[in-house]
Amino acid sequence: MDLSSFLPFRDEMVKVYHCLTNNATHTSEKPVFSELKVRRYSCPLEDVSDFIVHKTEGWVGWELKNQKTAVGGMKTIRTEVSSFALLGMKIDVTFGLIEETDLNGRKITTVNGKAHTKIDSKGDLGESRRMLRMMLVALDFEFRPQIVHEDEYIHRSIDPKHSSAAFEHLFNESTLEHRPSTPKAKTIELKKPAKQAIEFKSSKNSGETVKTPASSQAIPVVQNGAPSSAPEPDVEEAKKPAKPKITVISLKKNS
Repeated sequence: MDLSSFLPFRDEMVKVYHCLTNNATHTSEKPVFSELKVRRYSCPLEDVSDFIVHKTEGWVGWELKNQKTAVGGMKTIRTEVSSFALLGMKIDVTFGLIEETDLNGRKITTVNGKAHTKIDSKGDLGESRRMLRMMLVALDFEFRPQIVHEDEYIHRSIDPKHSSAAFEHLFNESTLEHRPSTPKAKTIELKKPAKQAIEFKSSKNSGETVKTPASSQAIPVVQNGAPSSAPEPDVEEAKKPAKPKITVISLKKNS
């Protein structure tokens, strides 16, 4: 037996602790807050999803981001809410819906939800929980005749424990597209390429090697002691006109 259950105001202290240390919350079968319990309604999935989309587009501060249907039939509806209590901070609120058929062939839609506040601190004063509760209470009021309680669900569902636990685990483990902070860009340093040395052998001493730094002009390489070819004449010297030759003719006088 847990002796902490005898402490006065124990539940209230636990709720205050969660509000001050967590900036995310989600529904579950046994939540700390009773309003965050998983919802089930005896109606098709499309009816519940259309209601969530309609409310999101009509409420002030709510914005519909996307809605997708994953493999297995789970449909996710992602919304973004601007919190007035947190001076316009954004809260990601996502709902996961899955439909199953009971023993009598009727549809049962299970609704899970989670919310995450885009804030750097650990706690959000319970604002993410209030945004999630706002939609869940609206669902309860709209589909109040179709609410399926836990005892009724156990009798109607084909595999209540395994299906509900698997869906809740799959939905809670899926991460949102929120990034708390943008990573700093890394500076790229450009290094100058090192000078490469080219080895060549002289024509006189074929055994000796000399290393010279590489330059823009090509250096002929001699291998196996072969004589190196003469460098090509410059283009400017080839263009110069040849100097004319002058022949001097001397006349001999007759004696």
